[in-house]
Amino acid sequence: MAGPQEFGDPLWEGALEAEAPASSCLAGNRLNLDVYPEGCRLFLKLYEKRREEVEQVEFLRLSCNEELITSTLSTIPVLKGLKSLVLKGGHTRDEIGTPQRGLVASLPQELGELSHLAHLDLGFNSFSALPPCITKLGSLRGLLVSHNSLQDLPEDFGQLSNLTFFSAMKNQLQSLPQSIGELAALETLDLSENALESLPEEIGNLHSCSELDLSGNLLTGIPSSLDSNSRPEKLQRQFLQAGEDSFTVTPEGCRVFLACGVQFCFPLGATTTSVTIHFQKHSPDPQWVKLKDHDILLSEVLELQPHGIHFQKEVLIWLPYASTQYLHDREIVIRTFSGQNWSDLKTRVEWKEKPEKHVACCSVPHFSWFLVVSRLVENECRVPQEGALLFSTVDPNIKVTFPPGVTEETRTVKLQVLPVSSEDLQEITNDPETVASPLLCLSQNSSIDFLQPVKIQLPLPPGVTGLTLDRSRVHLLHSDWNAQNWNDITSQVVLEFTHLYALFEVTHFSWYWLWCTTKTYIGGFAKYVYKRLRMYQVNFIALQRKKDPEQVLLQCVPKHKVDPVLKRLHDRYRGPEPSDMVEMVEGEQFFAAFERGISIDADRPDCTDGRISFNFFSHLKNVKEVYITSEVDRKSKSVKGQVSFYRGAVPEDIPEEVTKRRKGPDSHWLATLPIKLPKLKSQGKEQPTTPNGFSLPPLNLGNAETGYLTQANLLAIAGRVGADWPTIGLNLGLSYQEVEHIRYNYRDDLGAQVLHMLFSWAQQNEKHPDCVDKLISAMKESGRQDIADEITAIIALGRQKYRESIRRVGLDQESSTEDSAIAMV
Repeated sequence: MAGPQEFGDPLWEGALEAEAPASSCLAGNRLNLDVYPEGCRLFLKLYEKRREEVEQVEFLRLSCNEELITSTLSTIPVLKGLKSLVLKGGHTRDEIGTPQRGLVASLPQELGELSHLAHLDLGFNSFSALPPCITKLGSLRGLLVSHNSLQDLPEDFGQLSNLTFFSAMKNQLQSLPQSIGELAALETLDLSENALESLPEEIGNLHSCSELDLSGNLLTGIPSSLDSNSRPEKLQRQFLQAGEDSFTVTPEGCRVFLACGVQFCFPLGATTTSVTIHFQKHSPDPQWVKLKDHDILLSEVLELQPHGIHFQKEVLIWLPYASTQYLHDREIVIRTFSGQNWSDLKTRVEWKEKPEKHVACCSVPHFSWFLVVSRLVENECRVPQEGALLFSTVDPNIKVTFPPGVTEETRTVKLQVLPVSSEDLQEITNDPETVASPLLCLSQNSSIDFLQPVKIQLPLPPGVTGLTLDRSRVHLLHSDWNAQNWNDITSQVVLEFTHLYALFEVTHFSWYWLWCTTKTYIGGFAKYVYKRLRMYQVNFIALQRKKDPEQVLLQCVPKHKVDPVLKRLHDRYRGPEPSDMVEMVEGEQFFAAFERGISIDADRPDCTDGRISFNFFSHLKNVKEVYITSEVDRKSKSVKGQVSFYRGAVPEDIPEEVTKRRKGPDSHWLATLPIKLPKLKSQGKEQPTTPNGFSLPPLNLGNAETGYLTQANLLAIAGRVGADWPTIGLNLGLSYQEVEHIRYNYRDDLGAQVLHMLFSWAQQNEKHPDCVDKLISAMKESGRQDIADEITAIIALGRQKYRESIRRVGLDQESSTEDSAIAMV
């Protein structure tokens, strides 16, 4: 046995034996050593002690950010049965958090003798040229060299005849070899974010390639040989406008772009006949969109019909989603509904610069309902009879060891970790001495317990080491799947402690949580803490638009976003301070209602009796702009009222003393915020009002010289517009969103829709000198020549009256000339 000096510091050797014993690292034919800070050193030690077993390894992962990686590479070619080799950098970060590239810039020539190697990942390294040995790997099916400094590919690159997947994104490739056209089996080719200015004609020979990404290059054109290939970039494109709810797919395939940002790719032959696809987006309903405790919903629900339709080839779908933080501890997945339950699809995340948005992409197995969710990172492995080793990529200090004979049939095990910060824990417990490890969730695809104990390693809580550990304060907690009850199982397991870790054995899986505290009833206490961790701290805001106090913005804002939101809205809105802090569970339903004689008119059908309902989902915009009107006369006095946010059933009678309460243990009320409608200013004349009671302030379009359109004229014109008002509004320059807002606000009153469209535009444009001409042009463009002629006649009459009035007072130029001539006579 080699002495410690052969591998470095003897103290490190002891720690290595304690933290990563060889028996747990080498599990069957797999060695996942990139999760260790000194994985290369451990590999060399394993190879020295257990050479015969190491040489049987088929799956190997190493970190290329370690200095020993160069000497380790010379040993890898002896693993003759190797099938998958991952040599990636990016495992260390600089002071600002940027992943650091690996140290590998070349490979030993002997690596080309690995005749069974099918998967090779060299990403995030320092290659400026592809090593010659790679083109000797005849069995290679997947090659990843992304995030390197490659400037070209070798001329014999086409020798990789079995290659089906090749990714060279984020390099410096300026050209491609002609031999790339010889990769007959290639299905996916990712050359994005390079410096390619042209492509060889031979690239058109990649008839099996169904996914080709050339974005982020310097291409000014593509070879004509690509025109005849049915890859997604050359499929017929359909761009749907807002309001369209269906499209047709033919056997020739197509790419479809919806106005909401959703995209589809139907490859050639995906359907055998023409199929009409219907789609619509829904607000998430917590009654049927079931989220796990720590899921975060990032999109609305997309429904595709006909449900259950199957395609001859995979259909790709891209769903935009709201950006989220803390991606290190979470991952993005598209979730679909099979008709009985929700399941997660294999998803990749993309970033679109134009327009800027995050999108999630996956292959769709069927058409039904789809949404985007952020979940805890899920690591999984298959456990055969020979055993296995499972690590957490969120916290590599967490691992699960499955010994040989642990199961008779291969089963799949999944691992998730919920980090719990000391700050959150101490804020909830109000006890600075209480600390806890990350929360570990284990699950499997079998309900049968393991035949042998499975060893779990958890890191000790922050600030606790094996040398300072007070065992009387340590509690190991176990919970059922619903995490409603936590049981202290410390006395039921054998807890072992190293300097940094706690180790214990179990035969079935669930939630596990290690605490160090002086509390006595730890199960009930942990239940309370877990409940608080699931809740979101929010504030409610009710703001009134400065220019139109009847327009009120209702919003539910996470606590850390209150100040930025108020700062952003300060110029346009004013209102009371945000509500007290409120805790809400993901998916919870709450309501907003206006009290004391104030009614509500909102752009959604479930707004009734002055109340509007919300479903709270974090990272979705729980925002509504509504119009409020008073049921009392506002001419003589201001109307005071309040908007109340609450959960649960709505009381029929709301006593005043109840509405003043913000919240309480026995109350449904979350927050009550005051609002105030100013009294109407007296203008000397009765102001016209819309059928909904909205005041129309006096205005005149144009000027005396060119002719006025008075308020009475506008009211008469509005009476003739009718159902053409949306077209007229768009031609006047109103946005589609503004038109839709008006349509929904006055959905039962065509007259109110016309009035609000016309007067909204008039108030915004009354000071523009050409506003009347613009109104005439909009009427003509909308096919309403009759109204355009009427406006022209009104203007002409106004000009005539103006000139007559000038002439009567002797200020007209012609009259002045005539008077001078008469005086001379």
